[in-house]
Amino acid sequence: MVLDGMIVHMSKYVAVLMAAMYTYWNFRCFAVNEEKRRKLLKKQNQLMFLNHVLSFAVMFLKTGDEKLLWFCGVQAVFLWCFLVVYGKLYRNRSALLANNMCFLLSVGFIILTRLSYDKAVRQFGIVVCSAAVTLLIPFIICRMWQLSRIPWLYAALGLGLLIAVYAAGDASYGAQLSLKFGEAAVQPSEFVKISFVFFVSAMFYQSTDIRQIFITSIIAALHVGILVISKDLGSALIFFATYVFMVFVATSDWIYLALGLLGGYGASVAAWRLFSHVQVRVMAWKNPWADIDNRGYQITQSLFAIGTGGWFGSGLCQGMPKKIPVVEKDFILAAVSEEMGALFAMCVLLVCLGCFIQFMMTACEMEAMFYKLIAFGLGAEYIVQIFLTAGGVTKFIPSTGVTFPLISYGGSSILSTFILFSVIQGLYILKRDEEEG
Repeated sequence: MVLDGMIVHMSKYVAVLMAAMYTYWNFRCFAVNEEKRRKLLKKQNQLMFLNHVLSFAVMFLKTGDEKLLWFCGVQAVFLWCFLVVYGKLYRNRSALLANNMCFLLSVGFIILTRLSYDKAVRQFGIVVCSAAVTLLIPFIICRMWQLSRIPWLYAALGLGLLIAVYAAGDASYGAQLSLKFGEAAVQPSEFVKISFVFFVSAMFYQSTDIRQIFITSIIAALHVGILVISKDLGSALIFFATYVFMVFVATSDWIYLALGLLGGYGASVAAWRLFSHVQVRVMAWKNPWADIDNRGYQITQSLFAIGTGGWFGSGLCQGMPKKIPVVEKDFILAAVSEEMGALFAMCVLLVCLGCFIQFMMTACEMEAMFYKLIAFGLGAEYIVQIFLTAGGVTKFIPSTGVTFPLISYGGSSILSTFILFSVIQGLYILKRDEEEG
C-alpha cells in the first residue's frame, strides 16, 4: 500500500514533466530540419503513450478495476493504428498535427475515464467511427477543386440544419442545440461550422467586391441570427468572429474589421437585454460568490477545483471534479487542472496553440484564395472555441457552453473536429504534393 501510494504521488510530477517535454518538442518542430523533426515526432509519440499507460495504471491502483487495463490497451492500439495508417495513406501529411490530435484524444480518454467509465467507452466508440469516416477527407480535398463552385449548396445545407434545430430541436440549459434520432442526439451547429467556412471561402474566391461582401454578409447574418434566436449564443459568437476575420483576410480592409468589432459590441449589448440566461451567466461571471449556491455554483466549483489542484494537481481519482455541473463537457479543463495540474492544463492549451499555428502556416502557404480562406476560417473557429472554453472555466469571460475540441464528451463535437483537422491535413498534403510535382 505504501509503494502504491508513492507511485500515485510521484506519477503526477512525472505526467507534468512528460507533458512539458511533449509541448516543448511541439514548438521545437517548427524550427528544425526534416531529419531532426522526425526524431522529435517519434519522441512525442513515446511520451504520449507513456503518459497514457501511466495515467491508467494510477487509476487502476486507486480503484482496483481491472477493466481499466483492458480499456487502456484498446485505446493505445487505436492511437498507434491511427498514426500508422494515416502515415501509410498520406505520406505528405503533417505528422505533427496527427501527433497533436492523438495527444489531445489521449488526454480526453484519461479524464473521461476518470469521470465516467461508461461515457468514456461511448466516447471511444465515437472517436473510432469518426476516424474511419473522415479518413478519406484529405484525398477528397486534394482532388476536388469543384468544391469552390457550390457556395449556395453550403449555405442551403447550413441554414436548413439550423432552421431544423430551431423548429424541432431539444432544449438544453436554455438553448435549442440538438436534434434527437431515437436515443442519439446530434448537434448540427458543430457541422454547420464547417459548411459555413466553405460557403464564405467560395463566395470570396469568386469576388470581394462590395456587392459580393454584402450578399455574403446577409447569409452569414442569417446563420448567426438563427443561432441567436435558438439561444445557442456560444456557437453564434464563433460564427460571428470567424466571419469578421475571414472578411478581413479576404479584403485586407481595416474598415471591415472595425465595423465587425463594432457590430459585435452592439450584438453583445442586445443579447444582454433580450435573453435572461445571458444575464444570469454575466452576473455569475461578475460576482459568482454573491450567489454561490445557485447561479454562481458552476464557476465557483471550477475555480475551487483549479485552486485545489495547484500546479501539479491532486492526482487522478484524488480530487472532486464531479462537483462541477456538466464537468465532462464545457468545464472539462477544470477537471484536467484539478487532478492533472494547472501546468498540465497549460500544456494542453499550448498544444492547441501549436495546432492553430499549423493551421495558419498552412493558410499562408496556400496560393489559391479558396484554400487559403478555408484554412484560415477553420483555424479561427478552432482557436475561438478554445478561447471561449478556457476563458469560461477560469472566469476570464462569461461561460458560453461550448466544448473543448477532442477532449470534451460529445459525439457531434468529436466528429466535427475530426472533419476540421482532416480538411487541414488535405490542404497541407495538397501543398506538399504540388511542391514535389
